Amino acid sequence: MKVAVLRFQQSPFLLPVPALWTHPRSAALSTRLCKDDRSYYITTPIFYVNASPHLGHLYSAVLADCLHRYKLLQGFNSKFATGTDEHGLKIQQAAEAAGKDPMTFCTGVSKQFRHLFDSCNISYTDYIRTTEQRHREAVEHFWSVLWNKGLIYKGSYEGWYSTQDESFLMPSQVGDALDSLGKEIKVSLESGHKVEWMKEENYMFRLSAFQSPLLDWLRGNPQVVQPDRFHQVVLKWLQEDLPDLSVSRQRSRLQWGIPVPGDDEQTIYVWLDALVNYLTVAGYPDKHNQWWHVARHVIGKDILKFHAIYWPAFLLGAGLPLPRVIHVHSHWTVGGKKMSKSLGNVVNPLDRSQIFTADGMRYFLLRQGVPDSDCDYTDNKVAKLLNAELADSLGGLLNRCTAPALNPAQVYPSFCSQSFPREQGGRAVGEDYLMLDAVKNLPAVVEKHYETMHVYKALEAINACVRLTNGFVQRHAPWKLDRKDSEDQRWLDTIIHISLECLRIYGTLLQPVVPETSNKLLSRLGVQPHERSSAALNFLPRYQGMDCPFEGRALGSDCGVLFSRLENQNADKQKPTKTKKSANFK
Repeated sequence: MKVAVLRFQQSPFLLPVPALWTHPRSAALSTRLCKDDRSYYITTPIFYVNASPHLGHLYSAVLADCLHRYKLLQGFNSKFATGTDEHGLKIQQAAEAAGKDPMTFCTGVSKQFRHLFDSCNISYTDYIRTTEQRHREAVEHFWSVLWNKGLIYKGSYEGWYSTQDESFLMPSQVGDALDSLGKEIKVSLESGHKVEWMKEENYMFRLSAFQSPLLDWLRGNPQVVQPDRFHQVVLKWLQEDLPDLSVSRQRSRLQWGIPVPGDDEQTIYVWLDALVNYLTVAGYPDKHNQWWHVARHVIGKDILKFHAIYWPAFLLGAGLPLPRVIHVHSHWTVGGKKMSKSLGNVVNPLDRSQIFTADGMRYFLLRQGVPDSDCDYTDNKVAKLLNAELADSLGGLLNRCTAPALNPAQVYPSFCSQSFPREQGGRAVGEDYLMLDAVKNLPAVVEKHYETMHVYKALEAINACVRLTNGFVQRHAPWKLDRKDSEDQRWLDTIIHISLECLRIYGTLLQPVVPETSNKLLSRLGVQPHERSSAALNFLPRYQGMDCPFEGRALGSDCGVLFSRLENQNADKQKPTKTKKSANFK
């Protein structure tokens, strides 16, 4: 049986281990020294261009976009980066198979990712490609810093390598399997991809020197890898041996990549190259201070080791602050099975966004996606969820409260404190007061869940409040009130006022998730663009004895139903249809 062997020639300027890294406290100090404490920097992984984008790529992008948009609502100066990872052996081989030169191949696939993200309203501020000159310069500088500190040395590597994962593996990470022809092969136990025995001379990074510093960082920052399940996984990995890491490949094997500075016979390992993209966007090596100390990464669980062990070790070695948070999410299956070309169950996210709309796909992914466990996709689930929550529940509530039958003046009507007093009395009942408390507390609940990337819990809370508001309207049946009776008219106006205030809160909080639908809702209520930030989440000020800026204001123009209902739940035949605007009035 083959065993991984590592032989190396030490760098002549090897430094003692204590001098090789900056303690996390030093990184924290830079935070206090930063002038702009309202900066926020969020990233997706950069996506590998060996194949077209799939549902998981869109999920990563939508999660990061949601956090970015929410921070903008809070008044932060937010930078949001995504892009494509375009170097490596897999790209070289895929380009050859497609009969194209690597750059032409990469440009074509990168455009597919960008088109998908633009179509789904991913509001990135920087789209980085690792083939750009600014990135090459950042990688070369980063490499030189590590080299000059004695953290990279020339050595000989012999062991298992997965081309598909672009990853070196320990013997404990490799198992036996059969290929499609029944032939025995070795595979990665984590990914299932085929591995090959490789022996070559290349450059090594002294990863082993960072085992204790990484453990100190993780134990001292229990929220740095979220959810906690993945934090525990990383801690477990760090209990095992942490061998030095190969950070280059021989140029004869891999031409498509950035050459090692000063050694044209070696190419920088794709993962070191790719990870530096986060620094490139921040302005490294000269203009990164504003952004780098507030960096947060959104990643899939399959690349956890690269982001929670290799990347922090590289950063410690270079004397740079570590990420504030690494948000980890799980994968999407289809009908309970892993997406695969051979099974024919790969979901094309661009096609689905055209069927279900961009907002529809965003809402489904964020409402159903649970970060710490795999989630299942079916077209039927999407249609049922969107019909129930966007078209019927939220859309139905807006239709009721703005329809001429209930609101002939088309205004934000007045609130009557006699009809709905602070203390129970008037015409309100106990359930109504519970609803007001729930909506008043909703912004804080949503903020908590957005911040921890549990967006599904935030949407669950919003949807629960929408149901409460629908129940409030249904319970008091304003369409049955006598408009000729002044008391009834005041109560009717109060019901509509409260319902519109609820809708305003829901629309404001939903902006990071469904930007187009939220804009339509808030515009219909007459809420102006400058009145849509987190600072405007003051619910029902008239109930508190304060003025309401919306009271008496004309509603916005009627642009039709909020979200078109998907009647047919077969995606191949699906066509959006409009809901009846007068539903449930009698």
